[in-house]
Amino acid sequence: MPTAEKRTPSAVSLAGALAVGDADALLALARSAGMLVTLDGQIGREKYQSVAGSLRAFQRFAAALRDALATDKAC
Repeated sequence: MPTAEKRTPSAVSLAGALAVGDADALLALARSAGMLVTLDGQIGREKYQSVAGSLRAFQRFAAALRDALATDKAC
């Protein structure tokens, strides 16, 4: 089974978006890590979403987020 590092989604393209708190980029990162993102409801402009997945997917997400934040700090 591949390690979390080998299956980590690319963090470089998301680093700038995560730095400004872009929720869509964060959700895209979760999806690319293998997590399920569902829209539970929407009231006006506010969206209520859930993120679910396996522990391995959560580990990949955490590693990708760490890499994205480290990439942003290095720039």
